[in-house]
Amino acid sequence: MGDRGRQRAAFSRPGVVATMVHAVQIRDDFAAWLARSLSVDAEKTSDIVLAVNEALANAAEHAYLDSPEPGPMHVRADHDPQLATLTVWITDEGRWRAKEPATAPNPARGRGLILMRALTDSAAVDSTATGTEVRLHWDQIAARPADAADAEQDDDRLLA
Repeated sequence: MGDRGRQRAAFSRPGVVATMVHAVQIRDDFAAWLARSLSVDAEKTSDIVLAVNEALANAAEHAYLDSPEPGPMHVRADHDPQLATLTVWITDEGRWRAKEPATAPNPARGRGLILMRALTDSAAVDSTATGTEVRLHWDQIAARPADAADAEQDDDRLLA
């Protein structure tokens, strides 16, 4: 029967405060969802989780630099079993801008977008006056076989 009868697997964390602590929690929750919902080898899993982590870190670090408090970030992932694709959206409602360098630029930083593009089949960043959306996409991502684990909707729980 293949994946034709399979439900789409989805992950969602809407309205989470954009902090590094929450970015790490979302990354870990996403990695667990990925492992139980999709059939992805260890290397590809590492690539996907790293790309998502970079987008989360960028939202937490850059989106609300001009705000007294961090605002929300939203994470959504959708696996289409018929197309065998995985798309992840990380959005915020802030205004992205680069941090002012303290002194000299750190050559070990500033590689997030390059990494995201290298680790995905496609990556796009759209910034507007109302926020930024990062869209990460992978092809040839199979659903987990039905006997190994049922595709499940994520519980959409909010982080404290």
